[in-house]
Amino acid sequence: MTGWADRLDAATAAVGHPCLLGLDPHLDLLPEPYAVARDPRASREERADAVGAFCHELLDVAAGRVAAVKPQIAFFELFGADGWRVWEDVVRTAHEHDLLVIGDVKRGDISSTAAAYATALLEGTPGTDPAAVCDGLTLNPFLGSDSLAPFLRVCEGTDKGVYVLVRTSNPSSSELQLHGDPPLWRAVAALVERWGSELRGTSGYSAVGAVVGATHPGELAELRAALPHAPLLLPGYGAQGGKAGDLAPAFPHPDAPWRGGLVNSSRGIAFAYRSPEEAGAPWKDAARRALDRMIEEVRSALSASKRST
Repeated sequence: MTGWADRLDAATAAVGHPCLLGLDPHLDLLPEPYAVARDPRASREERADAVGAFCHELLDVAAGRVAAVKPQIAFFELFGADGWRVWEDVVRTAHEHDLLVIGDVKRGDISSTAAAYATALLEGTPGTDPAAVCDGLTLNPFLGSDSLAPFLRVCEGTDKGVYVLVRTSNPSSSELQLHGDPPLWRAVAALVERWGSELRGTSGYSAVGAVVGATHPGELAELRAALPHAPLLLPGYGAQGGKAGDLAPAFPHPDAPWRGGLVNSSRGIAFAYRSPEEAGAPWKDAARRALDRMIEEVRSALSASKRST
């Protein structure tokens, strides 16, 4: 069976870049055709369906352009059972478009609770459509190895993967992640390497990845050195200030510049219609152009890095 890292490597090689589209349907930013999603007078079903319809259109933009998408579960959980129905439909449709799905769920609990999360989100309970469960998940490691063990067991027997929060892109991340000497993130990185040591593929990477913010360009080389076998998930590109030219240390393979991670953009693509450059443009056209610009910028930056080595 092909493990997660090799599956991801093949998917990014097929498109020739490591760009990832995040599906974060912020209700207050949705285009007017989906405004019912933020209308408290509408039924929960109507609101959830509007979120789903928006995400389906984004999947159409992503198909054939990127290897993977990353839906944020919170925007679906807002609507309870209706939201979960729509979540599964979005995951299923992404797979129909040949997109890998990394569920941005940031779960972190222990024992049977963690096992239940792993089953629900990575395996599916009996009767669940296999296409409606994720290929990978984001996880919070604060509770230690107990909280990761059930997810790792799933990875051992399948082609699924996980991404552990190590050095995140949010402004207050330094409060804990840079605490101590050496900083806490180094201890987490060492655990990520250990957890993934038996789950490496022919690409050299493992099924246990790390979330590392693209908003920390000065630290990327150090982070990559501490995580040589972890595929990196790099949020923060675009709307949060991450730049394509800073990404090279995360992708250390001149012969395969896509190998080693995924670069995420969410709001900068989905809501590009709100930017001054796209004023008045149909939202989906604006999103398509924004995604194409991101792909070109990232591909060019990593190719330039390749030429300089």
